Amino acid sequence: MAKSKSQAEPNDVSRARGATAKGRAAPARDTEDSIAPASGPARRASAETMATRQREISVSEFFTKNRHLLGFDNPAKALLTTVKEAVDNSLDACEEAGILPEIIVEIVELSAGNGPSAPGKFRVAIEDNGPGIVKPQIPKIFAKLLYGSKFHRLKQSRGQQGIGISAAGLYGQLTTGKPVTIISKTGKGRPAFKIELRIDTKRNQPDVVAEETVEWTSMNAEGAHEEKVHGTRVEIELVAAYRGGRTGVDAYLEQTVVANPHLALIYLPPKAEKIIYPRVSNELPREAQEIKPHPHGIELGMLLHMLQDSPTKTVKQVLMDDFSRVSSSVAEEICKVAKVPPKSKAEGIHGEAVERLHKALGEVKVMAPPATAVVPIGEDLLIAGLKRRFNAEFYSSTTRPPAVYRGNPFVVEVGLAYGGDLPMDETAEIMRFANRVPLQYQPKACAISESVYDTNWKAYELAQPKGSLPIGPLAIVVHLASVWVPFTSEAKEAVAHYDDLLKEMRLAIQECGRKLGSHLRARAKAESEYKRLSIFQRYIPEVSASLGNILGRSKDDIAKLFEKALPNFVNVAEATNPPPVPPTGGDGGSPAAAVTATDTETKTEAKSAKKKSKIKVTDPAADAKTKGKSKTKKPEQLSLPES
Repeated sequence: MAKSKSQAEPNDVSRARGATAKGRAAPARDTEDSIAPASGPARRASAETMATRQREISVSEFFTKNRHLLGFDNPAKALLTTVKEAVDNSLDACEEAGILPEIIVEIVELSAGNGPSAPGKFRVAIEDNGPGIVKPQIPKIFAKLLYGSKFHRLKQSRGQQGIGISAAGLYGQLTTGKPVTIISKTGKGRPAFKIELRIDTKRNQPDVVAEETVEWTSMNAEGAHEEKVHGTRVEIELVAAYRGGRTGVDAYLEQTVVANPHLALIYLPPKAEKIIYPRVSNELPREAQEIKPHPHGIELGMLLHMLQDSPTKTVKQVLMDDFSRVSSSVAEEICKVAKVPPKSKAEGIHGEAVERLHKALGEVKVMAPPATAVVPIGEDLLIAGLKRRFNAEFYSSTTRPPAVYRGNPFVVEVGLAYGGDLPMDETAEIMRFANRVPLQYQPKACAISESVYDTNWKAYELAQPKGSLPIGPLAIVVHLASVWVPFTSEAKEAVAHYDDLLKEMRLAIQECGRKLGSHLRARAKAESEYKRLSIFQRYIPEVSASLGNILGRSKDDIAKLFEKALPNFVNVAEATNPPPVPPTGGDGGSPAAAVTATDTETKTEAKSAKKKSKIKVTDPAADAKTKGKSKTKKPEQLSLPES
C-alpha cells in the first residue's frame, strides 16, 4: 500500500533533501541515528530556582530605587520637594480645621559641599499652627507611604496620594541616615509629643526610634518665643543643594503667598535674613464639600466593584445612593437603556449586563456634578495676591464657571499683572497653580503652559514671536482647582492635556487678555491726546504774542481764547489724566517721557490703538456735519474780538 505524505519515513525525507539539482543521488542513510539532535545553550536556571528568588516588593522599596518619580532626582529639586510637601500638608490641615495658617519655614545648612554648586547637608523644618496630630497617627502619616485621608475623598485638596511627606522623610533617611523628627500638640493644656521615626522599607511600616513629652515654645512674627498652643513641626535632615531662580525654594514660597492670600509666612533661608510675608486677607477659603462619583466619569472596573460591594441593594438603589446627580427617574432611564431590571440585585449583575450598564451611564444625560467640592481663589483675592508679589500698573482676573472632565468638577482662574516694575523687554512670566500649589518644573509638558502659548497675544496689543510667549512687562497666573488634578506623574509637576481643561484655560486667558487690550488701547489714546495737548500748549504762547503784536491786543487775552477752544481739538480730560505707563528711561516714566521715548513697542501700541479706535483730530463740528443725522450742537470756535 502506498505511503501517504504524512506517513513518509524520516529516511525518505532525508534522501529527498539530499538530492542535488544536477540529479546526483543522495547517499543512502538508513540508520535511525543519521540525524543528530540540535545542540542548544545549557539551561542556567530552572522554574524552581527562579521561584526561590521571587518575593513581594513593598511600595517603600519601589520608591527607594525610583525616587525620581516623586521629585527627588537631584539635590536642588529634593530640597524644593521636601519644603513643598510639608507646606502643602500644613495649609490643608489649617484650612480643614478653620484656622488662619501661620507657617514657619526654616532651612539650615549643616555642612557645605565640596564645590560652589555641590550638594551639602541641610536641615529643613516646617512648623504650623494647625490642629496638630494625635499621637497614634504620627508614625503612619510620616513614615508609611500611601497612607492618608485624601485619596478616597472627592473634594479639593493639595495632597492626594499620601506619599509626599513620607517620601521626603525616606529621602532624608537614605541620604543622611537620620530619622524624621516630629513635634505635635493638639490643644492648650495638652502635652506636646516629640517622636523620631524611620521607615522600614521592606515592610513599608514606621519604626519609632525615640519618643518623649516636651515643652514646646515657638517664635512669633515679632521674633519673640511663646508657648505653642497647637500645631505640628517637622524636621528632616537631607543631602540637598540650595539654589535660587525659577525652580528654587524662594520662588516657590513667593508664588505660594500669591495663591494663598490668607497665609502668614515666616521664611528663614540659609544664606539671607529672615523674610516675613504678612497675610493680606483674614478670610479663609470656603470649605470644600465632599461629593460622590459622577456617572459620566466612572470606569467599568470601578462600576463592577461598586455593584459587588452592595449585596443587599438593587441596581437602582446603587445608582441613586453611590452616584451624584442621579435621581429616581434618571436611574430608571439608565436601567432602561441598559436593558437591566431596576429591581435586580446589584451583586448579580456581571458580564455583558455590566458593560451595557456602563455604556448607558455615559449616554443618559445627567446634570453636571456640584461645584461645592471645588474652592477657587476668587477674582478679588487673586488680584490681592498679585499685588502682594508684583508692583504693577494694571491688574485683571477672571474665574470661569465650573466645568467637568471625566466626571470631575473643576474651575479655571486666570490673573494678569502688567507694567510697573516688571521688565519691559523680557518674555512674560507664567505662574502655574494646581489647587493653590505652584508648579515649577516641566513647564513645556504642562497643559497650562500650552494654553498660554496658543493664545494670540497680538490681539491684545502685545508683541509675540511665533510659537513663543508674549514680550512685555506681563505676569500671568493660571490656577486649576479640581477634586482630582490629572498630573502627568507622581511628582505633581505638570497637568495632563485634557481637551476640556485646555478649552477652559484658553477662554479664561482670552477674557483677561481682552481686559488688558482695552487698558492698553485706552492708555495709547491718552498718550496720543497728551502729545497733541503738549504741542498746542507749546505754541500757544508764541502764537498769542505774535497775534498780540499784529492786532495790538494783550497776548494773555488771546492765549485764554486759545485755551478755551482746546477741548474742540483735544480730549483734555484724557490728556491731563493719562493711565500710568511703565518706565522707559529718560525722565523716569513721566507722561512727557512716555511721549518722547523711542521705545519701539510703545510707539507700535499707540499707532495700533489709534488705528483701531479711529481717533479723529479734526474739528468735531466737521465730523458732526459729515454724519448728516447728528444733532450735536456746534462747539464754540476760536474768534478774536474786534478792535
